[in-house]
Amino acid sequence: MIQQANPVAFKEWAVTVDSLLKGELIFVLRKGGISEETKHFALSSHQFYLMPAYEHQKEHLLKPAYQGRIPDTMKGWSPDQSEMKLEGYAEAVEDILIHDMDKLKAVSNLHIWTDQFAEERLKWKKTEPLHLIVLRVYRLMEPVTTAMQDAYRGCRSWVNIEESLPELQYEPVLTDEQFSIKYKELKLALT
Repeated sequence: MIQQANPVAFKEWAVTVDSLLKGELIFVLRKGGISEETKHFALSSHQFYLMPAYEHQKEHLLKPAYQGRIPDTMKGWSPDQSEMKLEGYAEAVEDILIHDMDKLKAVSNLHIWTDQFAEERLKWKKTEPLHLIVLRVYRLMEPVTTAMQDAYRGCRSWVNIEESLPELQYEPVLTDEQFSIKYKELKLALT
């Protein structure tokens, strides 16, 4: 159990959060949200809630095996919702900087996004590297609901949760062994 004094959340597509919570994915690719306060992405915290983002999810940006999941993530969501439900928590294990297409292509079979979309993320803000953030993901034993704030909306990577939350009780999505296997596979692909 962990009690966070100033809880932080990392915003990511709801379909991506779902894949992280299913153990299908152990990393995210990030350059920063459109509304970032700075001009580049930075790992603001190494421990954070996973906050699903519903804007900008597009079926055609997912590999065929992952298409068709977005409607399920949208159930119960509306732009004027009064609460945000958090079901996951993560620890950043490593922030790997991707500078070229060869490295990005090497991990293609380890993520849910189309190669074209991953390439577009790499090419956006050409002078900035793409961050491949390896995550150790945990499912909350009881989802946490927090009142929706204007600060939670929009395209940004990080949000400060503006209310205190209960003590975290969670379990890892993958066992230590399962995570180790996937992490080694990723590292091998990048060598």
